[in-house]
Amino acid sequence: MAVNQEQLQQIVTAVVAKLQAEKKAPETTLGIFEEMNDAIAAAKEAQKVMQKMPMDFREKILTNIRKKTQDHAETLAKMAVEETGMGNVGDKILKHHLLAERTPGTEDITTTAWSGDRGLTLIEMGPFGVIGAITPCTNPSETILCNSIGMIAGGNTVVFCPHPAAIKTSQYAVNLVNEASIEAGGPANVAVSVVNPTMEASKIMMAHKDIPLIAATGGPGVVTSVLSSGKRGIGAGAGNPPVLVDETADIKKAAKDIVNGCTFDNNLPCIAEKEVVAIDLIADELIYYMIEEGCYVISKEEQDRLTKTVLTPKGLNRKCVGRDAKTLLSMIGVTAPEQTRCIIFEGPKEHPLISEELMMPILGIVRAKDIDDAIEKAVWLEHGNRHSAHMHSKNVENLTKFGKAIDTAIFVKNGPSYAALGFGGEGFCTFTIASRTGEGLTSASTFTKRRRCVMSDSLCVR
Repeated sequence: MAVNQEQLQQIVTAVVAKLQAEKKAPETTLGIFEEMNDAIAAAKEAQKVMQKMPMDFREKILTNIRKKTQDHAETLAKMAVEETGMGNVGDKILKHHLLAERTPGTEDITTTAWSGDRGLTLIEMGPFGVIGAITPCTNPSETILCNSIGMIAGGNTVVFCPHPAAIKTSQYAVNLVNEASIEAGGPANVAVSVVNPTMEASKIMMAHKDIPLIAATGGPGVVTSVLSSGKRGIGAGAGNPPVLVDETADIKKAAKDIVNGCTFDNNLPCIAEKEVVAIDLIADELIYYMIEEGCYVISKEEQDRLTKTVLTPKGLNRKCVGRDAKTLLSMIGVTAPEQTRCIIFEGPKEHPLISEELMMPILGIVRAKDIDDAIEKAVWLEHGNRHSAHMHSKNVENLTKFGKAIDTAIFVKNGPSYAALGFGGEGFCTFTIASRTGEGLTSASTFTKRRRCVMSDSLCVR
């Protein structure tokens, strides 16, 4: 049968559409199982292979994970924003490159040794086996890839139970980890997950006999569940990081750092500045420079409308989390200037937009009469999460006093909050900050257990 020009064009269009669809939605089945028990069983078999691997072979896998993370950074960023509606693509791309470059690998697995007249003793870092990991929708692929690097470096495999709002992005990241392992000559299923990560699947994972350790990155509810599981748990929970500015600070730089940190990925990072406590003497100057950095000051009436919009009787309005400032303002009928990056206002520390962790570029500013008053207010606002806090000051005594009082896993001084993750600051990257259980910034060594190996009366040749 002859094909006319119109039919030929239709065939070509259909083929091109099919190829584009395949390009946009690549295969993401490696490591993804229908049932949680099957996923755990597969990870257990993979861990038997992993445990026999020499350290340099693990490093080959990690090197390939890093490469794939960078190669797919834009894809992962776009997928996350499209699927969750939170954050922005540009900053998410930066986070993927950061974790690829700065997440510790096998170099973090070290040995301590003692030798003497009675022989040689070693403390070795060994794998737990199969680790269960619960991951958030705010940093879905970043957390999975970062955790995978650290956990595999320690000789473990991992079962991920991602947030239901980020299933596709999370499964794509799990697939990449397995691709990286297979291409390097390692086993499949070094990272696994399930097609439908329900609460029931999570419960199966937490109760499973082959899961000795659970790492939870998310809100207070999920961390509490993990710590009630009867297993060893690493809890990376909520924070409400205050940033304190005293009269000795470089006020212009402080304003720039605060706005940059608060607006990074639309305030989704748990370490980001969530409210400001400023000494009254410099508060007006700080606000002036914050406005220069793209902040929009809302009126009392606009504050009330914004409060009703972003907070509901059940908690945060999910449609507002991770949205940019202009979008949030448009929700309350305010047309903001094009350069608007952040919403600011003054209020008491008890104001709901100040005391609640919002994960939105909204900064309430609380005035304090002096450093002691400022510290008291900032400590109250952090709510004892012991997560993150920030301060701008040139007074070492003030910095020390606040650092001791706030007692957080992260304390950034004179820089934007993201400096804590090695972005414009020294140190390694992580997306699991275990403030609640005390591990702090997790890395490969966090996901290992210590073993003492003793050779009595031998192997000391001094």
